Amino acid sequence: MTEPPDRKTSDRAPSLVGQIGDKAARKLKARRNPTPGVWFGLGMMGLIGWSVVVPTLLGAALGLWLDEQHPGTHSWTLALLVGGLTLGCFNAWHWVAKEERAMREEQEDDDD
Repeated sequence: MTEPPDRKTSDRAPSLVGQIGDKAARKLKARRNPTPGVWFGLGMMGLIGWSVVVPTLLGAALGLWLDEQHPGTHSWTLALLVGGLTLGCFNAWHWVAKEERAMREEQEDDDD
């Protein structure tokens, strides 16, 4: 026995309405959060670069000052330069991981 035509269309309607609602919500979200462009990416690369350069230069400057004030057998400049570089790289890695996590969560929200 076949079902009445009313029932078939009413069963499809909620799924079609849900699909349209989901699509509209995605479009509205895309308008509110536009995809970052090339300049945004270049800016992020610059920001990450400075987060490495600044601690490295500060470590080298402090090392030079310490070498002048307290000369010894070990180079404060080299030690603090490496320390600043390490700190800067850790800082950049932490920042990139945080941004990646935020992008992944946003993508998962879009998929739901």
